Formats: sequence, C-alpha cells, structure tokens
Amino acid sequence: MQANSQESTPCSLYTAAQARELDRIAIADAGIPGYTLMSRAGEACWEALQSRWPAARSLLVLCGIGNNGGDGFIVARLALAANWRVQVLQLGDAARLQGDALTAQCDFVSMGGQVSVFTADASFDADVLIDAMLGTGVDRPLTGDWQLAVERVNQSLVPVLAVDLPTGLQADTGAVTGAAVHADMTVTFIARKAGLYTGAGPDYAGDIRFANLEVPEAVYQRVAPAAQLFRQALLGPLGGARARTAHKGQHGHVLVIGGGEGMGGAARLAGEAALRSGAGLVSLATHPAHAVFVASACPELICHGVGDAQQLKPLIKSADVLVVGPGLGQSVWTQSLLAVVLEASQPRVVDADALNLLSSAAAKCENQVLTPHPGEAARLLGLNTVAIQQDRFAAAQAISQQYGGVTVLKGAGTVIHVDGKPPAVCAAGNPGMATAGMGDVLTGVIAALIAQGMDVHMAAVAGVCVHACAGDAAAVQGERGMLARDVIAALRTVLNTPGHAA
Repeated sequence: MQANSQESTPCSLYTAAQARELDRIAIADAGIPGYTLMSRAGEACWEALQSRWPAARSLLVLCGIGNNGGDGFIVARLALAANWRVQVLQLGDAARLQGDALTAQCDFVSMGGQVSVFTADASFDADVLIDAMLGTGVDRPLTGDWQLAVERVNQSLVPVLAVDLPTGLQADTGAVTGAAVHADMTVTFIARKAGLYTGAGPDYAGDIRFANLEVPEAVYQRVAPAAQLFRQALLGPLGGARARTAHKGQHGHVLVIGGGEGMGGAARLAGEAALRSGAGLVSLATHPAHAVFVASACPELICHGVGDAQQLKPLIKSADVLVVGPGLGQSVWTQSLLAVVLEASQPRVVDADALNLLSSAAAKCENQVLTPHPGEAARLLGLNTVAIQQDRFAAAQAISQQYGGVTVLKGAGTVIHVDGKPPAVCAAGNPGMATAGMGDVLTGVIAALIAQGMDVHMAAVAGVCVHACAGDAAAVQGERGMLARDVIAALRTVLNTPGHAA
C-alpha cells in the first residue's frame, strides 16, 4: 500500500468530518470492510517507515483506544513479523477498545506482541516512534497522560511517524492549542486533512505522504472537498507559446502605486516582478524624491514622480491593472493616492500599507486581490494574529466577505479565498521566503497575470503558486540568505516551464 509524497495537483483537502464520511461510504456503500481499510493504513505506514528509515530495526508505538490506535497495532504487528524489536505503549482505558481497533490489538498479541500501559517513566528506546494516539480524534487541548506522552515524544531524539495526523494538531485548521506531536513524517489516509497543509500543520506534520487505501473514485464524488491543494503553477493558456507577432500592448499595462518617501525599493520590486512575469508594460507612480533613482536601478520600468492625487489620475486611466501598497506608507500623500485608486474601475492588487489604510475605509470591491500577511489580516478584521492563525480558512473568508474580491492570506500554506468557490491552499514555498520584499514580488506577479487576461481569482491562485515555485527554485542554493530579487530571477524559469512544480 504505497503512500505518495508528491501527487499531481490540484488535489482535494477535507475536514475531519468529511474524512469520516468518506470512510463510512467506503465501508457501507463500496463494501470495503473496516478492518481491511485499517490494515491498508497500517501497511502504508509500514512501507513509508521502511523507505524513510531503512536501517531501523526497533519500533516504539504509542496507541490510543480508537481507530488511530488500531492502525498503530497493525504497524506493530508488521514490524514484529519482520523480526523487529517492538514496544507498544497503550494510552487511555484499554477496556474501551472495540471493533476493528480491538481486532488489531488481538492480532498483534496473538503473534506474541506485548502491550504495556504508558507511564511517565516509560522507556523510549527505539529507532523509530509511531504516533498512533489520537489522529483526527481531538478537538481540545490535551491533558493528563495524553499531554505527558506528547511532551515525552517531543523531548526524545527518536524520529517520529504520525499516523494520519500528529496528535494535538487540529485536522481542519492546522491550529495547535496546546501540546502536539512534532512528526518527521505523517502518513494520512483516504482524505488529505486540510490542517496538514496550512497554519502550524507543515511544521508539525513533517514530510506528508498520502494513501487512498484503494478507495474507489466514486466514493470521493459523493463528498465535496473543503479546499483544493496546489503545488504547481497552473497557467492555462498563458503557459503556451506566444504568437510570433505578439507585441507589448497585448500583454497588459500594470501601474504600481507605492514607494513613499524613503521606501522606493518595495515598489521597484513589485514592478520588476510584474515585468518578469510577462506584463507588456509596467509603470511606477512613486514619490518624486526617488523616482529617478528607481528608474536608474531598473530602466525597464517607466517611473513617474507623483506629488499629489491629481498627477496620479491620468496614469490610472492608461493602466489595465493597478497595484497599490508596496512601500506606500501612511502619510497624507498616501491617503490621497489611495482614495483615487479606490475610485478606479480597473482590477487591483492591494498590499502592505494600502491594506492597513483599507481597514478604515468602507470600500468593498469584487474586482480586487487583497494580499495580507497574518498581522495585516488581523487589522482588517479587528482581531489579533493568534486568532487569525487559529483558523486561516475562516479569516480569509471573513476578509473577502467584508471587503470583497479575492483574499490571499500569506504564510506557510497560503490560503486563497473567493466567495462561491472552495479555498485554495499552496503547498509550495519555503522558509527562505520569510524576508523583506517577498510580498512585494507576489503583488507584481499577480498583477502581471491579471494584465495578461486572467480573472482575479485565477491570477491569485496561479500567482501564489508561481511565486512559491520560484522561491523553491531560488532555495536550491540554500534558504538562509535568500533575497526577494533571487525569487524575481527565478520567475522566468517557472513561467516558461509547463507544469513547473515545487
């Protein structure tokens, strides 16, 4: 039962309740016995374990009293059959084991396996540790032995494979409200749980592998997914070759409005990213103090020193797409420019300081992309960043409902939301991108895709993936020390390589 770490995308993400419904349909309607599914889950974990840690010969399995624990007993039995040294520690009241989980435990014991009760001083001497404690069966902070067991796991130096979901991680949101297992690998079954791919999920799950347990496609057609997962830059018609007779006027004119006094670099990064992403023409409306400097640094940009809103109006009229926010600041000058932008009819991408000012405006527009990081999202909603990160899907939805358009909630597992469609999650990208200027580059990429004919939602999804894949390409030389300009340099490769994936 092979578990895959890199599937083609997009693919579907589900909540814990949806995963249980898929499991029920597979058993009740597709006729797959529950113990067969459990056995396949255990086999998928066993195969992934052997592939990741080929030299391992001893195993410690922490089992709960539900089906997640049953999966753990299957892994323990397979390891025992392979002549491994196996230790199983039981958490919870063993008398409550029932159904398939009880059968799995009995099969393990009938082969000579032994089950010990977890204690605070239990030995954690093993080559690999299996977390089969709770999986999706937790919706509150852990306490008692459960919390203690998780703390022991995280304090140990033993590599960890989590069964279906690391214990303590919220399956639907990726939130962690207390103790949670830091796994090196997670093998998830039947349904990819949304929380594995955003919020704290990527940190706690480690390498994520998926096994569908041979559940028929007809089962999946009965449950609409909660979200879609993307790893690739899906460009549609823009991914093909351009006509030999193409000219710049056919590829859109992006106007970047940003760069308050002393902050011209952010606007320049956004503009250059738009050029590298295929826009035919990119203009920059920036503070007069550094218009000449920006033009000399990137002569392909058409730079205009704009002293007031009246000077901005004719520039807006000639543009197809507006970018507002990079390096804009929050001065009186800034506010006057933003007021003109909010009156314009063109599609727009709103970032950085423009988002901070937007939170105090009553403007709602469907033809826009908002690109907040968690701090900006918190200001838009009048919350704090902890609340945003506790449920990134809900936060992105709330922003779109309040301000209109598409919300791109940045961070690990960027969430893209527009009302009426399942949210998208980008699994590409890396920690090297956590540095100044990366968001400015993203705004330029999205704006360029809109300028070339994509609608705002498609451009947001594709732009996030292009940006993330370019970041991964740049990270080949190392994540630490990456610059926004390194990502800009990789954009051409990503955009001109069909199906480029992280």
